[in-house]
Amino acid sequence: MQVNKQAVLTAIDELLDDLDTQTLHWYPQIQATAPTHFIGARNLVHYMTLRSHDRRGLQGKLESLGATRLSTAEPAVKARLQAAHNVVSALDGCSPQFDAEDVADAIVGADELLEQHTEALLGPRVLPGDSSRIMVTLPAEAAYDEELVARLVDSGMELARINCAHDGPEVWKQMIDNVRAAGQAAGRTIRVSMDLAGPKIRTGAIAPGPAVVRVRVQRDDAGTVIQPCRLWMIPEVQELAEAPMAATTEGRPIVSVHVSREFFETLEVGETIHVVDARGKRRRLGVTKKENEGVLAEGQQNIYLQLGAELRAGKATTAVGSVPPTLQKLRPQTGDRIVLTSADVVCDPQAGGVPTISCTLPEAVKALEVGQQVLFDDGAIAAKVVETREVEDTASAAGTEGIGGTVEAELLITRGGAKLAEYKGINLPDTDLPLPSLTDEDEAALAFVAEHADIAAVSFIRTPEDVACVLEKFRELGADDLGLVLKIETIPAFENLAPILLEGMRHAKFGVMLARGDLAVELGFSRMAEVPGQVLAMVEAAHVPLIIGTQVLESMAKSGLPTRAEITDVAFALRAECIMLNKGPHIPEAIGILREIGAKMDRSQRKNRMLLHRVRSWQ
Repeated sequence: MQVNKQAVLTAIDELLDDLDTQTLHWYPQIQATAPTHFIGARNLVHYMTLRSHDRRGLQGKLESLGATRLSTAEPAVKARLQAAHNVVSALDGCSPQFDAEDVADAIVGADELLEQHTEALLGPRVLPGDSSRIMVTLPAEAAYDEELVARLVDSGMELARINCAHDGPEVWKQMIDNVRAAGQAAGRTIRVSMDLAGPKIRTGAIAPGPAVVRVRVQRDDAGTVIQPCRLWMIPEVQELAEAPMAATTEGRPIVSVHVSREFFETLEVGETIHVVDARGKRRRLGVTKKENEGVLAEGQQNIYLQLGAELRAGKATTAVGSVPPTLQKLRPQTGDRIVLTSADVVCDPQAGGVPTISCTLPEAVKALEVGQQVLFDDGAIAAKVVETREVEDTASAAGTEGIGGTVEAELLITRGGAKLAEYKGINLPDTDLPLPSLTDEDEAALAFVAEHADIAAVSFIRTPEDVACVLEKFRELGADDLGLVLKIETIPAFENLAPILLEGMRHAKFGVMLARGDLAVELGFSRMAEVPGQVLAMVEAAHVPLIIGTQVLESMAKSGLPTRAEITDVAFALRAECIMLNKGPHIPEAIGILREIGAKMDRSQRKNRMLLHRVRSWQ
């Protein structure tokens, strides 16, 4: 196919003019960024302009001419277009319009700027040529286990992550002290990033079930008992540390309950204990061991032991104590209905009819509209709003003072089958939530982070106004040198990514975290095939470092063996400037795998650009 070179040059000229026009339009936001981010902010606007229309026709024509496909234009959009213009002009027998040296400098300089911003936020590389840093989420044990932290540092951890949704300032401070000490011992500085929890929307309380605990046997595939059920009985004057699974025998956990002192004194090894369990089943246990601390009894059948059940041994009897209530859960099926309410109520699954459950953030319920999605427990249960209604509070109806204005949203379950417990997460991907990005708890945690850590990672960012609010808190704390990471985990954050980046680039030490777990719940898994790549490209255009998290080598961290899919995922994650690993007993091995794969991938790719290194296997 013959390509009209003049038409291609005209299309490039029009696109370059469009870049200039949009630069003027966005110039107040570009100019407001930190001086080190000015070039990246301008290029971000250029990339946003490039992707605002379908460019596939121009791509195909440029490829036919052997010029470029513009598919790796993110680092320096204008320079790539100018280079393409020069090539097409030369093919058309004309002199290049743009200075080739300036174009080359702009393209090479973009990668250098990104590396500078990465080092400013995340710290220097541990190994030369290792482009991705490794961040590890610290477990609570890191507060008192110095050797654990030292092993992580020695394995190659470059940044430590603390989740402010757990523990508190005292534990956080101990973790940080151990990280600093381990880094000093290893001869390098380990930076600490702390995640602010943000406003969490969760299901409310569910009424507890009956106080029953299952004392179970273990059977083989043929149904033969290979381990009896075990009951550890403790005299009531002693404390039960953790009912109902406090005691162990020969390293195996057993159920523990309280019995009366009188009953305990009558028991001897070999004696038989009789009980009628919660199902009316008659069961027997034989005493196999007696110590000052308690008596161990074993049986050959499962027992559902309820609080107050009578244990009988000879003429002696006692009532079972210290059995906690069971945790009840809703079991909505596809097609069922459930009511989400802004009132502070306790859901009773046994009440019959359509269950009503509260929400920890009443404002979220009041913002729901008919047709919007409601996702529970990381998307395990999906629903849509079919009706919203205002319900007068009982206090108001009785003539006493009450807050009034309770709102109920009736939901139709569109994906059910899973169990729904109390205080499980709720995602509202279609709803505009009137909530601040920083809660009172977040602001208190941010003050701690500014004093003790290196980076604050902020959750629940949706708009540039959310970012402006965070930066104002930074200014109030005098935290100009504190790193800022914005977590992209909601649909509004993805849709507003460019203006959010421009606002964040007002802060010198700035980066982005792609929180793939929450984002996948909101977007749906089908879109997660393309969205991470789009975020990666937009953030690269801004010359801002990206952290990729959620389930990176999760099976490896937990079991010591990665899945094939995880290795493929790592190849994509290594395009980011930092990879976040979660907790697990095999994190050092996971770090080792990342290092090994990273060394190979660094020879094969630079961001989304393939590097044509020598493949020895094909020679």
